[in-house]
Amino acid sequence: MAGLVNNLLILFLVLRNSCLGFRSPLSAFKRYKDNARFFSNECLGNNRPVISLGPSDFALDIRMPGVTPKQSDTYLCMSLRLPVDEEAYVVDFKPHASMETVHHMLLFGCNMPSSNEDYWDCDEGTCTDKSNILYAWARNAPPTRLPKGVGFKVGGETGSKFFVLQVHYGDVSAFRDKHTDCSGVTLHLTHQKQPLIAGMYLMMSVNTIIPPGPKVVNADIACHYKRYPMHLFAYRVHTHRLGKVVSGYRVRGNEWTLIGRQSPQLPQAFYPVEHPVDVNYGDILAARCVFSGEGRTTDTHIGGTASDEMCNFYIMYYMEAKHASSYMTCTQNIKPDMFGSIPEEANIPIPVKSDMSMMTHGHHEEAKNTDETSLMKQPKREEEEVLDQDFHLEETVDWPGVNLKLGQVSGLALDPNNNLVIFHRGDRVWDGNSFDSRFVYQQRGLGPIELNTILTVDPSNAAVLHSTGKNLFYLPHGLSIDKDGNYWVTDVALHQVFKLDPHGQGSTLMTLGRAMQPGSDQNHFCQPTDVAVDPVTGNIYVSDGYCNSRIVQFSTNGMFIMQWGEESSLDKPKPGQFSIPHSLTLVPEFGQLCVADRENGRIQCFRPDTGEFVREIKHKLFGKEVFAVSYVPGGVLYAVNGMPYPGDTELVQGFVMNFFSGEIIDTFIPVRKSFEMPHDIVASEDRTVYVGDAHARTVWKFASTEKMEHRSVKKAGIEVQEIKDDADNKLETSSGRIFGRLKGKGSGGLNLGNFFASRKGYSRKGFDRLSTEGSDQEKDEEDATDSEEEYTPPPPAPVSSAS
Repeated sequence: MAGLVNNLLILFLVLRNSCLGFRSPLSAFKRYKDNARFFSNECLGNNRPVISLGPSDFALDIRMPGVTPKQSDTYLCMSLRLPVDEEAYVVDFKPHASMETVHHMLLFGCNMPSSNEDYWDCDEGTCTDKSNILYAWARNAPPTRLPKGVGFKVGGETGSKFFVLQVHYGDVSAFRDKHTDCSGVTLHLTHQKQPLIAGMYLMMSVNTIIPPGPKVVNADIACHYKRYPMHLFAYRVHTHRLGKVVSGYRVRGNEWTLIGRQSPQLPQAFYPVEHPVDVNYGDILAARCVFSGEGRTTDTHIGGTASDEMCNFYIMYYMEAKHASSYMTCTQNIKPDMFGSIPEEANIPIPVKSDMSMMTHGHHEEAKNTDETSLMKQPKREEEEVLDQDFHLEETVDWPGVNLKLGQVSGLALDPNNNLVIFHRGDRVWDGNSFDSRFVYQQRGLGPIELNTILTVDPSNAAVLHSTGKNLFYLPHGLSIDKDGNYWVTDVALHQVFKLDPHGQGSTLMTLGRAMQPGSDQNHFCQPTDVAVDPVTGNIYVSDGYCNSRIVQFSTNGMFIMQWGEESSLDKPKPGQFSIPHSLTLVPEFGQLCVADRENGRIQCFRPDTGEFVREIKHKLFGKEVFAVSYVPGGVLYAVNGMPYPGDTELVQGFVMNFFSGEIIDTFIPVRKSFEMPHDIVASEDRTVYVGDAHARTVWKFASTEKMEHRSVKKAGIEVQEIKDDADNKLETSSGRIFGRLKGKGSGGLNLGNFFASRKGYSRKGFDRLSTEGSDQEKDEEDATDSEEEYTPPPPAPVSSAS
């Protein structure tokens, strides 16, 4: 019986999230063209399930092809061939679904789907051979990235050749209007070999009985660990309605070390292990679920229907690739007596608001009728307003602006209509021959750039709406737009600042500085970098620049008012000292002007009316350079850094910061192409962010995943989810990875529903389908924890993720 339990539970785990990057994207597309099925253009808008992300990476969009389930608890499947044969790794999963229409999704990997139709009823099975569950999604789990250097391996000689998406439509009342659904998941895959392989360890009680009434019942699980060292980085808890708290521990000797503790009535995300825990040969892994049968009139057993219960504690870990095991299970309690010394916290329920509990379990109508929490009703203090910033930026991979034909992109801004304005250098390049030692431009004989250097672009489709700037500039640099829509630009070759009429063909409204004359007095600049215009006073602020180290303030009509700043000292730079003040952003809410102090790798903020230093924002992750900053109302500050110096390890990336505290909320990088020299950044109030790169000669668009509504997009047929991607749930999309390998119904594999149905007092109704949400990969007769192997010292911890 124990062997049967193990097989069943093994069906519960496999976190083989792998990143497939292919060596030849073009050959992959060519082969895929013959195999790709037609996707309803209501769903995807085009037939592009494979998106190139560079020479080694690509995204694979796996979606239901516009389906309309006709009855509740319908399970539909579709398949997509892996477009490469080589070994690859999944490093990122981005779901596209809403719990209002989708109960859960599972993504299988196998070599032969059960059908070659566009989609089919999953009762026919998922695969005809052994299938691995690579990913699962439920309850609005957000996107996630694994830690750097960690991936789930797929493909190659032994990996899966097909993906099979299974979608469980629980309540189909949302489809009364007969719209189509295109729920699914986008995978980010890479061919870059990952040194650390991720896996899932599932602890599950299989025989707990909860009597009716308020009496507390504990479900305890414990197993010896007898494998190579593993390093735990995330956990997830799962029960149904009667669960109060679930806790997991590593027990070494008599010492209990907390892995994680959470209420299962909160969104069942993967939460980061607060203090990473290593598990070595001989340790014990232990978990406890606390239940109460209050409100029930009969015994409640372990099972998969809504009226049953489950006690699961999932652990995400990584191991050295050469010793990796992608899944392990524990379904026993080898030392019941030791739970007498479990920390008291494991027995204390975590309070949960009733409306949150209802949303967790899918009671949307009830939740809609409840009042918002008192916190939401109360006016927020200034500090609270800027702290309410839980979101994550992802590149908008279908935005065509990345393919615009541009020169070196030096400046970005948004006009009053929220259109993107791009300042670029056309065919001109700033290199070592551009200036002499006195900063005098040496290529004047080339004349001004003959192309339009300022493009106004539609933010949705990147269509060029307007262009100007032909025959005006030699080396464009900074760009900003005032509240009236006027363009303010700098030219480092001309050493000048210009105010331009956005409606005229290069009509100049104001000029500051003397053409081709570098200087440091009130009438000259030396390679000025950026401009900011106060929306209230109209005062003009110029960062000057590459060969001066100052901020210069002018009146609204261009009269010099004051300046501040000096060159940095050789030792630690002091407040008000600059080494290339490169970018400016005004923060009207706090009365500050912030400067990207480029070569000092920091952001300095000042009182714009006096030049008084207010604060410095500096992080190790910035590295040695900060190129640009952008502020949006609500207390959010964005920045981009520069490429690391030789020997440095900091990534070139974008940053989202809480302006009040200065802490980094999020980091982001593109998936198409790579940052080479991100030169400017601009953000809108809806948290859409654009980054322009001088070396890559492109512009990327990033969007926040924070506020996607809980509703069907009827026209597009795509269920979008509300995603709250904060520090406590960034890993939730890996809820899919908790599930292991499961044979499809058509393959004669074990089914947990059948197993639990055989248990005394268990109601089978509805479990066969629901059982897939708690299934794991088929494996040996014994629990994975019982395998005897020598252990080696743990591998070094990976560099933290950029997400």
